[in-house]
Amino acid sequence: MTAKKVVVGIDGEADCENAIRWGAAEAASKGLALQLVHAFVWAEFRVPLGPSDVAPGLRAAADKIVAEALEVAHSFDPGVPITAERVDGFPTPVLLAASRDAERIVIGSRASGRAVSLLVGSTGLELAAHAHCPVVVVRPSDDSLVGSRVVIGYDGSAAADAAVDFGLEYARRHELAARIVTVLADDEDDDHDLTAALRAHADARTAEVIEVPGHPSELLLEWSADAQLLVVGSRGRGGFAGLLLGSVSQTMLHQPPCPVAVIPRAAIEGPEAR
Repeated sequence: MTAKKVVVGIDGEADCENAIRWGAAEAASKGLALQLVHAFVWAEFRVPLGPSDVAPGLRAAADKIVAEALEVAHSFDPGVPITAERVDGFPTPVLLAASRDAERIVIGSRASGRAVSLLVGSTGLELAAHAHCPVVVVRPSDDSLVGSRVVIGYDGSAAADAAVDFGLEYARRHELAARIVTVLADDEDDDHDLTAALRAHADARTAEVIEVPGHPSELLLEWSADAQLLVVGSRGRGGFAGLLLGSVSQTMLHQPPCPVAVIPRAAIEGPEAR
């Protein structure tokens, strides 16, 4: 059986440095190895990959990205076992394949001007919908890593139960306060007691539980302003990745105040989940 590891997707852009930092810290705290993966998309096209008289070649450029990311990772935590590799293929299938043997998949989110881009990109959405392990999206700005608590979105679904387990375990390991936000949407039955459902989680008794009416996405963003990690579940079924992921989880990926972890359906139901 292959040992689980923390996998970080790298692409040579500045926004992946904090993803590497987060992944290295997570691997160290869980006693796991860190694996850096660069998807080499040019192998899928009919273009020259080797060196020429005017350029070192696309493969050499990709290998440089891998080597530099490996150096960055070692600078964050020299004690963590780290491997780095170039894998031929597009990012989504490469990282989805890696997720089968991963404890976490970590990617960076794009920056655009002064704000985080409203689009994480198709790779992030596909991973959050279909990966076989939790997916963590990390903002490029340093202030996204300094929060004081873990915030968990809870709606009573199986995906939310998994998010509670994930978030409380992370909070214990990093000695952070935990806050569980249950949102009663306008179209929900008033007598649906989400707080009562949380009593099934023994560890949830140590967390701050907030039950508020309103729009789930807006309220989760508001209550996670001081978070070091925001955790949500992916509860949709079928259709395109955006529909599968669900509107609340998508908003959390698009406009995160901090790193955000999404628990995909396949991570809950196992490799046979579709």
